[in-house]
Amino acid sequence: MPGWQEDELTQAWPAWLKSCDALRKRSSEVNWRDVCAQSTPISPRDGQAIRQYFETYFQAYEVRNSSSGIESGLVTGYYEPVMNGSLMRTNLYSTPLYSYPKAWRNAKPSPAPTRAELISSSVLKGQELAWVQDPVAAAFMQIQGSGKIRLEDGRVLRLGFAGTNDQPFKSFAQWLLDRKEITRSEATMQGISQWAKRNPSRVDDMLNANPRFVFFKELPSNVSAELGPNGALGVPLTGERSIAIDLRALPIGAPVFLATTKPLSNQSLQKLVMAQDTGSAIVGAVRADYYWGSGDAAAEMAGRMKQNGKMWVLLPR
Repeated sequence: MPGWQEDELTQAWPAWLKSCDALRKRSSEVNWRDVCAQSTPISPRDGQAIRQYFETYFQAYEVRNSSSGIESGLVTGYYEPVMNGSLMRTNLYSTPLYSYPKAWRNAKPSPAPTRAELISSSVLKGQELAWVQDPVAAAFMQIQGSGKIRLEDGRVLRLGFAGTNDQPFKSFAQWLLDRKEITRSEATMQGISQWAKRNPSRVDDMLNANPRFVFFKELPSNVSAELGPNGALGVPLTGERSIAIDLRALPIGAPVFLATTKPLSNQSLQKLVMAQDTGSAIVGAVRADYYWGSGDAAAEMAGRMKQNGKMWVLLPR
């Protein structure tokens, strides 16, 4: 595994212990309990002991796409948005983020309305959780599925995924490309945001090109604002040490060694990460979504990441 000896595994260890917290409670074809038990006496500051632990108790398997046998695939990035906002609508904060409609809790309409139909209906009235400034940033938060809202009194409101309208996701970046509004190199979060600032009257048309709509729920106040959002494994994600994978291809919670490059560069990114999340766009064995963390710096990296990469899954011997 290229870069295995150079990786600072003390940075990966907390993420692995989070995986173990969840894997110990799950029934699985993989015997996680024994290897997790072996982690207990190891100091989180002893990089040599951590490396020896993984080399002793795990076997690394190169991941290949089942249909083609090809060992390289796509690595994208995601992040947790952090935005300023308000619990009340103001002149500055006028874009709402919504909770799951009360009217749908017993029976969701079939087919459920699209984003455009929802926005123009009365279904969402009274379901506002918070208000933010930028409708495009709010749409990206829907794609990410969670986020933090910094309120004016200094509190942080943490929102998690609560459901969707069951419509398929369609890329508004592709909508812009099809209309030659942006170039392929501009089809990033940053490029789309810049287009929106140049074309404010057309933002709704662009956002409505994606019929999918995501609802949020407020997370308990005892959830630390410093922790990452919970992934599909049910544990907080760790910036630059968690990935989302296709659950049909790899086991949730597993350590994965990722060999790719940083966005828009040839600089290597070779790290042990944990498969702690999934997503509808993550399809295939050699396919990962790399969690960069929270905030603007993470957004900058995640929004530009579309790299080739290789993966090795570590399974108990």
